[in-house]
Amino acid sequence: MSIDPTFIGTVQDVSGSTITVELGSETVTGLSFVNGEAYRIGQVGSFVRIHLGYVYLYGVVSQVGAGAAPLRDGERAMFGNRWLRVQLVGEGSIGSRFERGVSQHPTIDDRVHIVTESDLRAIYGPGDPDDFVSIGCLASAEAIPSLVNINKLVTRHSAVVGTTGAGKSTTVAGLLTSLSDFGRYPSARIVVLDIHGEYSRALADRATVFRVSANADKGERQLCVPFWSLSFEELTSLAFGKLNNDAQVAAVADFITQLKKESFLNQARDGINESDVVVDSPVPFCIHKMWFELHKREHHTLIPKPGGAADEADYAYVVGEDNNPVQPGDAMTVTPPLYRTVKTTGPAQERVQLGRDSIGIRQQLAGLASKLKDPRFSFLFSPGEWLPDIDGKTAKDLDALLGEWVGGPKPITILDLSGIPSLVLNDLIGALLRIIYDALFWARNLPEGGRERPLLIVLEEAHAYLSSDNIGSAATAVRRIAKEGRKYGVGLMVVSQRPSEIDTTILSQCGTIFAMRLANDTDRGRITSAASDNLKGLFDMLPILRTGEAIVVGEAVSLPIRTLIEPPSKDRLPDSVDPRVVVRGSMSNDGFDGPGGWNQKRDISDYTAVVRQWRKQNPRYEHKARLAKPGANSTDKGENK
Repeated sequence: MSIDPTFIGTVQDVSGSTITVELGSETVTGLSFVNGEAYRIGQVGSFVRIHLGYVYLYGVVSQVGAGAAPLRDGERAMFGNRWLRVQLVGEGSIGSRFERGVSQHPTIDDRVHIVTESDLRAIYGPGDPDDFVSIGCLASAEAIPSLVNINKLVTRHSAVVGTTGAGKSTTVAGLLTSLSDFGRYPSARIVVLDIHGEYSRALADRATVFRVSANADKGERQLCVPFWSLSFEELTSLAFGKLNNDAQVAAVADFITQLKKESFLNQARDGINESDVVVDSPVPFCIHKMWFELHKREHHTLIPKPGGAADEADYAYVVGEDNNPVQPGDAMTVTPPLYRTVKTTGPAQERVQLGRDSIGIRQQLAGLASKLKDPRFSFLFSPGEWLPDIDGKTAKDLDALLGEWVGGPKPITILDLSGIPSLVLNDLIGALLRIIYDALFWARNLPEGGRERPLLIVLEEAHAYLSSDNIGSAATAVRRIAKEGRKYGVGLMVVSQRPSEIDTTILSQCGTIFAMRLANDTDRGRITSAASDNLKGLFDMLPILRTGEAIVVGEAVSLPIRTLIEPPSKDRLPDSVDPRVVVRGSMSNDGFDGPGGWNQKRDISDYTAVVRQWRKQNPRYEHKARLAKPGANSTDKGENK
């Protein structure tokens, strides 16, 4: 009888999806050769196969040695150390495709075999090639590509997690490069919310970049988020900060609704009637006019007419503290009226009545005026061709905005938020997500909707605004998409270095997890509990994964896999590479030829350019300018205008 080189042992214990395997006496741990290929026996994360008639059961080794033996008090020693604990993950009949889940369980003494390369090709081999994309290769068999199901990856959400330096940004760039293949997926739609401006370089050939300080020479577009496209709650949070009571909320809401209806009469909008306009309707209105009128209302003074009765009809409506304005003010330039002081006689209660119609929002209006004049907020309150004039008319409507964000000529849109003030970043992210999701939700049955053409939204540094105790608009919007997005073709990819800080509601909805190196016990525990497979032993390897290596589990992969993600080319790496303290490079007569480092020749320092870039709030500065001769003034050289 010939010896089967793939045989490793027999089943000795079955408990749900966990089985215990005793290695055969003839099985030699270490390397085994099958058809000239070497396979390691007893490796955590390796695959095994159990033949049951016409069905093959597949499992993943999660524990090796005495700890995997059946446990009864005082009997561990007699069992020895030649044991494997295996988690069953799927099955496949002869001639058919692999499927997750098992319809039957093995019994005692069923034979267990290693999974060979031909088995892996059958498992990972796609039924329809267009349904799968390659993201790299298997760590255990580099000749076999790691394939993920694009249908389940995009619409059923995913998470990419790993500690700093594990290669998250490079992995995300590699994934997006595969998903946006022009030849295979010419109608792909991906939106990246890039907080630190890392991806414009990595995806330059397939992405349109929107940023606050856009460089038109590099093809970048100006980021505009029209304030009037926000919901009332989002707008008041960004414009006023916080209204103190229901009376203030109602008064401001009524005034905005009035302005929107007036604007609608001046410039009708398709799909809505005047009677249907409410405070949340995405209809333009002039926020400068709102500020101006509310400012007058908050600062007005009522002075009795000479000889008049002390009732409402006998009072003259006066703005400021005089009815003789020195300067009438201007709404569009955020200039309030200026008045002279008038002295009157008589008791104070009869002489003036300050703030008769005031709702007590002087402080909030002062804050809004400051933001309207602040150039850092121009993307929101002065959004280019989407800025309403005093009558509420705009040059462009939201269809042009959505066309740029999710319907552009390139498959990827990068919304670079690195220039957004941190004070409003959370609220702005929530508003962006809500705008995109609402548009695709209501258009779900149109060719541009999510069902006909799904959209993937990538959330970088998600732990910054998706923590479990965060009640901001960003977390609210993401929870909604995580729960409902699958039905309407809107998927999420959550990227974070601290998965333990991500809201469990959001993380549990991620059907596929790319787990990279994680050293923190709390972070590993959160990923283990969020994964759909019972693979604690597999996740115990997370602290020792190499840079760029990930364990992928979930719905988008046939089996949980340990894979090496294929990175982009060196000229397409994200702007998140660790700085080098010691740099290997050539030295020239003028100094170090290349990037800086502690081992380079020391030049005369010139911090003029440092301060200039700090003031400009723009990190883009050509390095060549710093290679000028020592002492030369290089502050104006090589800068991206």
